[in-house]
Amino acid sequence: MAFEGILFDVDGVLVDSPHERAWRETLEELMQGPWRDIAGRSRYTPTGFDTAVYLAEVAGKPREDGARSALEYFGVPDAAGLAAEYATRKQAKIVGLIQEGAFEAFPDALRFVLAMRDMGLPMAVASSSRNANELLARIVVPEPMPGIRPDPLGKEPGTTLVDLFDANVCGRTFPRGKPHPDIFLAAAAELGVRPEGALVVEDATAGIQAAKAGGMHALGVARLGDEELLWAAGADLVVQSLDEVDRDALARGTLARGRKAA
Repeated sequence: MAFEGILFDVDGVLVDSPHERAWRETLEELMQGPWRDIAGRSRYTPTGFDTAVYLAEVAGKPREDGARSALEYFGVPDAAGLAAEYATRKQAKIVGLIQEGAFEAFPDALRFVLAMRDMGLPMAVASSSRNANELLARIVVPEPMPGIRPDPLGKEPGTTLVDLFDANVCGRTFPRGKPHPDIFLAAAAELGVRPEGALVVEDATAGIQAAKAGGMHALGVARLGDEELLWAAGADLVVQSLDEVDRDALARGTLARGRKAA
């Protein structure tokens, strides 16, 4: 059975965003400033908030859920009560980083999205981040791109990444965040595809779990060396780059690794 549509997460899949940096720097500023007394009663150290902690505790989750999870990981007293302040300060930090242009699209993701569009597959973006749309709208899609036929968009120059998708549920509030499937079920419904016909492209374990909980296929993108975590979460295929996905097999409804497309 061929895939009916593709649902993409944004951070870590389409865009190399400054989210991890924002979470880390915000917590360090809090612990060195207004939370100085709290720091001494926790397990927090500046070097302890590494990529592994970000992936396990924060990535893919709604903002305040991620904040609470990180604080609980470091044994911060009253983590639930402090999560809102942490999340709010992190949001201010990432807004500044976005305005500075501290992000870029992954070239392999641009190639993959354009190839899927060229195949005629409906596509949606589904990120719990309220910053996702601004990131996508600031990325102008270059034309032509290596490995893609000339002018795949049929649009005027200046097309941005957000323009490439047929549905967009980024930043919406759902009763339950990932690893629950609500956001992906909504995206599939807006595309008009059945959950079992949807392919979710994710880089976070919570996102893979959400896809599988919704009865969908899941493609994991391990950009940070976390292949084992994504396999353990239930991914049907894990790649380090979307160039590794066999596009002919995908067009037939199969997830397989092929030679790099570009």
